[in-house]
Amino acid sequence: MEPVNTSGIEGENLKKTLPVLPGSIAPTRYNKSYRRSCPLACRGQQLALAVHPRWKAAPVVLETENRDRMSVSASYDASDITVLEGLEPVRLRPGMYIGSTGPSGLHHLVWEVVDNSVDEAMAGYCTRIDVTLLADGGCRVADNGRGIPVDRLPNQDKSAAEVVLTVLHAGGKFGGGGYKVSGGLHGVGVSVVNALSSLLVLEIDRNGKHHRMEFRDGGSPVTALEIVGEAPRGRTGTTVTFWPDAAVFDEVEFRAQTVLERLQIMAFLNKALEIRFKDERPGRQLEETFKYTGGIVDYVKHLNTAKEALFRKVAWYVQSEDDQEAEVALQWNTGFYESVYSFANGIATVEGGMHEEGFRKALTNVVNKYGKAWNFVKEGAETLDGRDIREGLTAIVSVRLTNPQFEGQTKGKLGNTSMRSLVERATNAKLSEWFDENPKEGRQIVQKALLAQRARMAANQARDLTRRKSALDGAGLPGKLYDCSSRDARESEIFIVEGNSAAGSAVKARDPRTQAILPIRGKILNVERARIDKMLKNAEIQALIMAIGAGLADDFDLTKIRYGKIIILADADVDGSHIRTLLLTFFLRQMKPLVEAGHVYAAQPPLYSAEVGTAKVYLKDDAARARFLEEHPNYSKDFQRLKGLGEMNWQELKETTIEASKRSLLQVTMEQASIADEVCSVLMGDDVEQRRHFIQTNAKDIRFLDI
Repeated sequence: MEPVNTSGIEGENLKKTLPVLPGSIAPTRYNKSYRRSCPLACRGQQLALAVHPRWKAAPVVLETENRDRMSVSASYDASDITVLEGLEPVRLRPGMYIGSTGPSGLHHLVWEVVDNSVDEAMAGYCTRIDVTLLADGGCRVADNGRGIPVDRLPNQDKSAAEVVLTVLHAGGKFGGGGYKVSGGLHGVGVSVVNALSSLLVLEIDRNGKHHRMEFRDGGSPVTALEIVGEAPRGRTGTTVTFWPDAAVFDEVEFRAQTVLERLQIMAFLNKALEIRFKDERPGRQLEETFKYTGGIVDYVKHLNTAKEALFRKVAWYVQSEDDQEAEVALQWNTGFYESVYSFANGIATVEGGMHEEGFRKALTNVVNKYGKAWNFVKEGAETLDGRDIREGLTAIVSVRLTNPQFEGQTKGKLGNTSMRSLVERATNAKLSEWFDENPKEGRQIVQKALLAQRARMAANQARDLTRRKSALDGAGLPGKLYDCSSRDARESEIFIVEGNSAAGSAVKARDPRTQAILPIRGKILNVERARIDKMLKNAEIQALIMAIGAGLADDFDLTKIRYGKIIILADADVDGSHIRTLLLTFFLRQMKPLVEAGHVYAAQPPLYSAEVGTAKVYLKDDAARARFLEEHPNYSKDFQRLKGLGEMNWQELKETTIEASKRSLLQVTMEQASIADEVCSVLMGDDVEQRRHFIQTNAKDIRFLDI
């Protein structure tokens, strides 16, 4: 084989030069960024393409100059095929099934088991679910549903219960008549929990008997399903107790608040379902019960508790036809942000879908018709935009259907077009009736939308002015930005630094090729209490928008961001925490896709320094200080508490906070949109008592705080 000389060949020319062998991957592009993005390319090494003698220009092998380190064999036969049996795929690639092996994936195990119990409730057979965090680190989920079937499956030498626990894509949700409506449609839920647990105990009460089966070390059965006694008081139901495998997860400690938040949402979505939570861990004993007879009406009231409702009434309507049902509850508040959350069979559809699309379209139609009918919207005037109508709206759109078409295992978007039609018809008919029956509230809604329309027009004018000014100025970047030379967003990052002295040190400490510094002065505007037109007049907000370069609010375009990492660098004191919260609120409210895509980070400057001989050691937090004392039991000097970034010289700042190989960053994530919305409203709203309660409740779990 002779290597092809690809120097000077890029893009489509390379594609034309190198015909593709059947079954191989066609090169689409070879440019300066290719060696960074290609997983088979090694930086700093020459990339050569070997040519098969039969096809003189067909790429077969990728090699580097260091052939011992990396080469791909051209031989490929049956011996290269691996078949993964049973639950092996889950153990090998857990992230494919639960997202990650961090705190999010750990808690996903709880959701999988709870969702099965909720499916029993939606089927009308379960009225109570108990979730217990055990003192030894395990988790128990018990329901009073029908219980997993215990008889043997046809053509199987196993009970149905064992198959459900040990075989992927096995369950009662594939059209066998067990469930008309359910959330878990892929049949991998509880079997995944079994695969990722060091121990799982299954108990089933059914047909008057108490059955038990135990699995260890990733789902291996210890015994067959056996009857161990009578069902207590003739009860029915399933109890799953599991202990996450420490060999799989980064940590195996559950966070009570995370579990409580999820259980509360489940209780809201399933009217009158009782969910009991108990934490038995030492020093953390807690009991909580959720049961809402108002269902999603109570959910809307709960979400608006941290805000000021525009009026007391909550609009609610439900409509059913064939094998599907749509239920909607909505109420406006005096705030400026839309909070519309949709669910399908109890699953949060974070990317929306047909049901949400039908609701938005019909809502805009209903409010405009009402406004024109009562002459609030004058003849010939511009109709109200959907964004104006939804300002300050809190709404829950919950649908149930027999065959939901979700996009992917995450089920983030609903694709059933029939559901769009149902929600749209229901909203057009029943919400119109509500407006007619509540003229006072209808007038308030239209008047608020008209105010939002005027503010939006003013904001558009401000945006146009800013764009024209940027065009005249040239690059359109804030004057105080210390930009990096790289134009590749994937490797570039920007530090948002409070204060000129800290920014000066950061500028010296940075890598000017890939790291940009944007100083901000003091605490930025609290966007939770400001409309967009006021925001755009704020100098610090303008600088942030221009530096990131992707627009704002509805105009935000994630593909245009100039930096792959947006890093908040603030002091480790109370003022620094406030600045960090203000910035996070801004990103969540005005650049939400930035947070959803995981581009926002918080730098973790050390809290302490200690002198060991002539060297200075930096300690991230109290836990790091405790570990240091364990390793240095004879250490007697005082620890220096580092309150401000300005207390470190630029060399120290570089070593502890700026340099990528040594620093510690916290990625800001948003797993549940409604909870993130509520947290922002509580922390940045006007209700002092609610804010105090939130801080006191979550103080012990601050290491897990995700907004």
